[in-house]
Amino acid sequence: MSTALIVIDAQESFRQHPLWATISNPDIVADISRLVEHARAAGDPVVWVLHAEPGSGGVFDPAGGAVRLQPGLEPRDDEPVVVKRSINAFTTTHLAQELTRHGVGRLRLAGIRTEQCVETTARVASDLGYEVEVVIDATATHPLALHDGSGELTPDEVIARTAAALSGRFATITTVAEVLAR
Repeated sequence: MSTALIVIDAQESFRQHPLWATISNPDIVADISRLVEHARAAGDPVVWVLHAEPGSGGVFDPAGGAVRLQPGLEPRDDEPVVVKRSINAFTTTHLAQELTRHGVGRLRLAGIRTEQCVETTARVASDLGYEVEVVIDATATHPLALHDGSGELTPDEVIARTAAALSGRFATITTVAEVLAR
């Protein structure tokens, strides 16, 4: 069974957002780059996913120019770049068709926001029958406000909660070092 690396929302939009100052993993590009090199060396497909909010006027509006990969991340000509308009990478894209074309049955996920786009993509992928692996230290997020306004979860707490919610249910949780050691 073929494995694809799915890089989710590692885009300039986040670096242009004021919340970037609180990001859990400011060196995420280095972590993702190591995973990309590993996938390419293994002959595994790499799919790049970007989030867009056309007409919003914000950092996710393609008209502003920030809906592009962060510096240091360069797709090859044979690596699709999928633009989504929903939280998960499947609903508003042709990602499933790309994966089918490559005979992919296992997904390795990395990217930005751990609890949002990465987690939601993992859940949908699992429901669609893919084996899912989340490379947890190659994800990043920001503090998350509690629903009742009483405080916030730290990025480490958000990541730990996401790993706990996904593990054994929707995905296997792994690390960059574990992936590279295989």
